[in-house]
Parts: sequence; structure tokens; C-alpha cells
Amino acid sequence: MVGTGTGITYVRGDACAPQGKGVKIVAHVCNDLGGWGKGFVLALSRRWPEPEKAYRAWHRERAKNDFALGAAQFVQVEPYVWVANLVGQRGMRTGRSTGVPVRYEAIDAALGLLAVKAGELGASVHMPRIGCGLAGGKWARVEPLIAERLSSRGIPVTVYDFGA
Repeated sequence: MVGTGTGITYVRGDACAPQGKGVKIVAHVCNDLGGWGKGFVLALSRRWPEPEKAYRAWHRERAKNDFALGAAQFVQVEPYVWVANLVGQRGMRTGRSTGVPVRYEAIDAALGLLAVKAGELGASVHMPRIGCGLAGGKWARVEPLIAERLSSRGIPVTVYDFGA
């Protein structure tokens, strides 16, 4: 099923098993604290250990690199599969004073970097509903960012809703 006017294809399935031919990038949202251990990343780590190792090293060495909200890290896990660690979440907890962890402007910036990488690789992009699980975001705010940054540039995007 394709989203109305967005160019995004929605399927039931596992984003860790991206469908289709050619180079694929599996994208997901990470927090800016170096935490990795809940939500989609657990499935990701079960499939490929490299993205977690790379993310933890990226965070640990952040004084010497570009790790920050809005940054993106690309890790090749198979000959035709990459994982994009997108830093789009401030912290990990929802609180009355801080609100939800999702940062739409950071997701938008990271999607821009993802678009460049997908263009370089000639890749399609595969993801769960990024920013809408533990990050607490609303798909109605995230979907237009994906449509603008990726779909409008001709990059095929598939969003996976886990289930049968």
C-alpha cells in the first residue's frame, strides 16, 4: 500500500529484512546519549552487531567527530545492505518538563544526510515508523519529512509495520 501522495510504500513486515532488489539502507532513530537497548535497535542488533558497535564508538568518541542531534552514521552490514543510525532523539525519557524525546528538526536534518547517501549508493530506504516508538513522536509530523527529504527526490521508501 502506498501512502496518499507521499510516495512512501507501507508494508507489514520486518524492517530488518528489507524487501526488493539493489542496495538498501535500513534507517532508524537513535538518541543522543549513547543508549542502545530498547525498541527497534534490539531487532537490529539481533540481525547485525555492527550498527550498535559503530554507534557506541561514535558516541564514545564524540569529542572528535560529528555525533550530535541531526547527525547520521552509515554502517555497511551486507554487500547490498547498510544501516543508517540517525540521531533524532534528545535523551530517552518522556517527562513533564522535557516532553517527548523526539526532535523533528534533528530527524529532518538526518534525513537530508540519508538522502545524500542513498543518492550516492543508488539505494532504496527501509524503516519502521521512525521517531514514533520510544521517542514519542507523531507519524503525522514525521511522514511529511520523509516525503520531502527522500520521496520527492525519487528515493524509494518502504515503511514497515511489524506484524503478520
